[in-house]
Amino acid sequence: MKRCFDLILGLVALCALAIPMLLVALAVRLTSTGPVLYWSDRVGRRNHIFKMPKFRSMQINTPAVATHLLGNPDAYLTPIGSFLRKSSLDELPQLWSILCGDMSFVGPRPALFNQQDLIALRTAQGVHELLPGLTGWAQINGRDELPIPTKVALDTHYLQHRSLGLDCKILALTFLKVLRRDGITH
Repeated sequence: MKRCFDLILGLVALCALAIPMLLVALAVRLTSTGPVLYWSDRVGRRNHIFKMPKFRSMQINTPAVATHLLGNPDAYLTPIGSFLRKSSLDELPQLWSILCGDMSFVGPRPALFNQQDLIALRTAQGVHELLPGLTGWAQINGRDELPIPTKVALDTHYLQHRSLGLDCKILALTFLKVLRRDGITH
């Protein structure tokens, strides 16, 4: 059922967002050198590594670490990078990952391949059995501001209570958070 939901919603979203995505791609191309998309190595279901696309919001020489681990994250942003991240427009290419089956609309956010502490805690709690999501319970309860143990506790709550109703609630709350730009630090 969840896979059908992801496919239908993903196709509808792709059709509805095709023109805005083309405009964002053009803006990225015109404001910085390098590719339009950044393909990040992420941890998926059962700790399988997959390539997750994002519109590039950081310079091409940026280290592949979580943003909060960069000494001065703002120094790595492209001219429109801050806007892309705060508006979450950089996440739109992840519709591809949803359609391919590497991600779902709702689930724990995919960890970077080198976030060993997060990966280990999720694996210990069984969260690694879930498809990662474009958004999730932890996303709407703190996003970038959460310490890793809290994030994993929220991911575990989602694992234990997941349902189509909860997914719809998370999607609605995500939409509101994105509009308000809640919980975004960079």
